[in-house]
Amino acid sequence: MTKMKRVVLIVLDGVGCGAQADADKYGDVGANTLKHVYEQGKPDIPNLRELGLLCAAGIVPAEEEEPVGCYGRMTERAAGKDTTTGHWEIAGLTLNKPFPTYPNGFPEELIKQFEEAVGLETIGNKPASGTAIIEELGAEHLRTCKLIVYTSADSVFQVAAHEAIVPPAELWHYCRIARRLLKGEHAVGRVIARPFIGEVGAFQRTANRRDFSVDPSGNTLLDVLKAEGYDVLGVGKIEDIFNHRGLTGSNHAAGNDACVDAILEYLKKDNWKGLLFANLVDTDMLFGHRNDVRGFAKALEAFDRRLPEILKLLGDDGMVIITADHGCDPAFPSTDHTREQVPVLAWGLGLQEGVALGERATFADVSATVLEALGARGKLDGRSFYKDIALG
Repeated sequence: MTKMKRVVLIVLDGVGCGAQADADKYGDVGANTLKHVYEQGKPDIPNLRELGLLCAAGIVPAEEEEPVGCYGRMTERAAGKDTTTGHWEIAGLTLNKPFPTYPNGFPEELIKQFEEAVGLETIGNKPASGTAIIEELGAEHLRTCKLIVYTSADSVFQVAAHEAIVPPAELWHYCRIARRLLKGEHAVGRVIARPFIGEVGAFQRTANRRDFSVDPSGNTLLDVLKAEGYDVLGVGKIEDIFNHRGLTGSNHAAGNDACVDAILEYLKKDNWKGLLFANLVDTDMLFGHRNDVRGFAKALEAFDRRLPEILKLLGDDGMVIITADHGCDPAFPSTDHTREQVPVLAWGLGLQEGVALGERATFADVSATVLEALGARGKLDGRSFYKDIALG
C-alpha cells in the first residue's frame, strides 16, 4: 500500500452536519449547520461538492452527486462542543472528562485573584457573545479602564480590552497570568485575549486575538509525528489549541485567506515530509457566532474558490483531509457552538474516488488515518480508513 509524503489536514471551524444523538443534553436538538446554511444561504461551492461535502452531510444523495472525493461524517466521542475538545479528538486525544464551563460566571474568589494578579478591576463576568458584550460594556471599559471578562457555553475565560487602553501585548500578558491561575477544577480549555478598536457604537474586534490553551493531557498526533522525525506544521490557531506542543513550524495567520496563503507557501516547498494542520476560523468566529447565515455561506464560497490551488500542489504523494471540530449553526437561536457530527472528506491522486466512509464513531479516526497514510509507527485513538481509500 502506497504511503503518503504529506497530509494536509484542514479544519473548517464550526461546519457541523447535523445534531448528534446526545444533542438534547446541550440544548442543540435540531441544529444542522451545513443543511441550514445550504438551504438558506445557497452557497455556490462546486469544488467542495465535487469532493462530497453535500453527500457527507446527507443533503444530496451520492448517486446524484457522483463525488470524486471520499466522504463521510464523524461523531464526537468526548463530551463538549468546544474548539479544544474537537481538535484534540481529531488529533487522537479523546477527553474522558469535559472541561469546566461557567453558565453563571466565574467564582468571585477566582475573579479577585485575577484582579490582584494583573492590578486591574474587571467588569462583566457572565456568558455573552463577544460582539454583544463589548457593545454593552465597551463605554464603561473606556471610562474606567476595567477589563471585560466573560465566558460562553464553551470552556473559555475571555478578556476583552480596547487597544488604545490596553495594547495587545499587554492583554496577552494578562491572559498568560489568567492561564496560570486557571488550574485544577478551574482548568478551562482556553483563555482568550479579545482586543478591539473603534468608538462607542462602532467597536470592532481585531486580528490580535490570542488563545492560551491548557496543555494537552496526553499524546496527540502532533506529538507522535514529531517524535518520529516528521515535520508538523501548524497554520492559524493550531499552535494555540495545542499550546505550541508537537509542532516543528507554525504560521499564526489570521483569517481564512491568510491561512490559505500560508498553506500554499508550505506546499510550494519540497523540504518537508509529514503533516500540515490548519484551522480556518472565519465560518465560526465571524458568522456562526453572529447568526449570519449569508456570511457563513460566503465564507464557504471563498474557501471553495481557493481549494483548487491547494489540490494542485499536493502532488502524487499528498492527500488532503477536510473536516470540522463542532457545529456553529448560524440559523439556530443561540450564538454558541452546537453539538453536531462533522463531515470528513479525503482526496489525493493516490486515493480511490467516491468511497463512502460511513458514520465514524469518533473524530479520532482522522489521526489514525494520518498515521497510517504517512507510515508512522505510533498508535492513538480511532480507526484508520486509509486502507479503504488507498490505491494499490
